[in-house]
Amino acid sequence: MKQFHKYIIFWLSQSISQLGSAMTSFALILWTYEQEHSAMAVSLMSFCSYIPFVLVSLIAGSFVDRHNKKAVLLLSDSIAAVCSLGVLILSLAGNLRVWNIYAVNLVIGTMNAFQQPASAAAVGRLVPPEKISTVSGMNSFSGSLTNILCPVLSAFIFSFGGLKIILMIDLASFLTAFLTLACIIHIPEEKSGIHKQSIFAGVKEGLRFLEGERGILYIMLTMALINFFSRLTYENILSPMILARSGGSNEALGIVNAVMGIGGIAGGMIVSFKKAAKNNVRMIYFSAAFSFLFGDILMAVGRNAFLWSLAGTAASLPIPFIQAGQNVILYSRIPAEMQGRVFAVRNAVQYCTIPLGILLGGFLADYVFEPFMRSDHLLSGYLRILVGSGDGCGMAVMFFMTGICGFLISCLAYRIPAIRTLDRN
Repeated sequence: MKQFHKYIIFWLSQSISQLGSAMTSFALILWTYEQEHSAMAVSLMSFCSYIPFVLVSLIAGSFVDRHNKKAVLLLSDSIAAVCSLGVLILSLAGNLRVWNIYAVNLVIGTMNAFQQPASAAAVGRLVPPEKISTVSGMNSFSGSLTNILCPVLSAFIFSFGGLKIILMIDLASFLTAFLTLACIIHIPEEKSGIHKQSIFAGVKEGLRFLEGERGILYIMLTMALINFFSRLTYENILSPMILARSGGSNEALGIVNAVMGIGGIAGGMIVSFKKAAKNNVRMIYFSAAFSFLFGDILMAVGRNAFLWSLAGTAASLPIPFIQAGQNVILYSRIPAEMQGRVFAVRNAVQYCTIPLGILLGGFLADYVFEPFMRSDHLLSGYLRILVGSGDGCGMAVMFFMTGICGFLISCLAYRIPAIRTLDRN
């Protein structure tokens, strides 16, 4: 239990650092949009972060298992902080350009490929098995709180102090987390023969482990599909759809985003304090199905901030349950000495669809669904009865379709025998 107390300190310091990083990311979006006035330019920022994360994850897991987890965390976070420092220096000199931010995001995405499996392995060493679900709820709580505070704080500080002040806050939050981890937190290490192997041999071992654990592999593959459909809409489409359908109301957009964050916080708190679920597979896929069915579809047919807020709550509240169920299964079945490799493979497989969803979502909205819904096609007429007409109705149709597809995928995934047996073993 003493180690768990150490984890709480680690979690608090990392949460502060994540808030600082999120504020910088949001401020860079504001700055980039001011420079380019292009939604695609903003989408490319996310794309540049995810692509190296997915590509590097496979070898990163082997590297993490071969090396000290604490050292990997300190080094990866330090390199990310150097990137923020570089952006600050360029901004102070008046030489910051959009391509600089793309380059920085490529580096940060690469560092995240090392940081995430190292952090996941650290959780397995600091947290007893019966507390894994609680920790998942804590992480969901802090992530949702960041989602609420970040836009408000970033927009306020950006308006009065500019990008430079936010970057300074980010660096200060990094220093807090760095000193806490370096001076207070000890992460136990497992002895493993992987130190004598090449990185690519470790990758093969991680993949071989998943071949023997088909249920875990199928969870990763089905979650990749779920991530794809969620990123088609929420990553790029939610904000422009609400702005288009509310007459450009920033207040409506702010309310919906805040309520979604509150829904995530509520879900995280419930997961943290409730008893551990006996059927984690059911919790994963029933929560995902609920999120798609009541979140996406209600978001599509809604015409005002009240209904969009209800939809946002239905979409965000189940997310911590999905994360908790998956984490309990993974930590209970993956040996501690292989967690870095397997979690890295999970990142590569489960998140590889996110960059595609981010880019494809914007393309489909601008060039397919919005023009189609303005046409005189018979089908567009029927769809207008369902989602309404005017600007944004094409994006609403996208939400309706992702709601149906995501719901069906979640239900079908739960029927896969190899997945369902995970709760019986």
